[in-house]
Amino acid sequence: MRHIFAGYMLAAASVLSLPAQAEEIGEVSTVFRFLGKNDRIVIEAYDDPKVLGVSCFVSRARTGGISGTVGLAEDTADASIACRQVGDSLRFVGKLPKQEDVFSERQSILFKRLHIVRVVDPVRNTLVYLTYSDRLIEGSPKNGVTAVPVPRTNPIPLK
Repeated sequence: MRHIFAGYMLAAASVLSLPAQAEEIGEVSTVFRFLGKNDRIVIEAYDDPKVLGVSCFVSRARTGGISGTVGLAEDTADASIACRQVGDSLRFVGKLPKQEDVFSERQSILFKRLHIVRVVDPVRNTLVYLTYSDRLIEGSPKNGVTAVPVPRTNPIPLK
């Protein structure tokens, strides 16, 4: 019996340690392309794996055409973010560091990534989420920020 329980706990821990996964929930076309996909803005949802009950919604540009369809185009650094409490309550999976990458995804074949970072503001008992893109050589100052207040009855557990 103890081995079965340990197996379930190991499986749960491995699922909880996975990075956040994007779920595309919508898109709009911005530029018509004769060949390949159109240029578009996609809306994706990300559930914070360490704060159950918080989801972030990111809109960002995706380049179409043949190069975009096969994954060779470089998307722009434009992105917008809104994070909200989506459940009845917030639950923390362990202690949170002051700042942590919640999600990171490749945006081009070489060196460009989209990031979502969670920053804890303990003074205001708030979770602040930032989205930005970086590149190995040259990053972009374009970014988006949003905040999710946490009820004072549920203090944020810091590492």
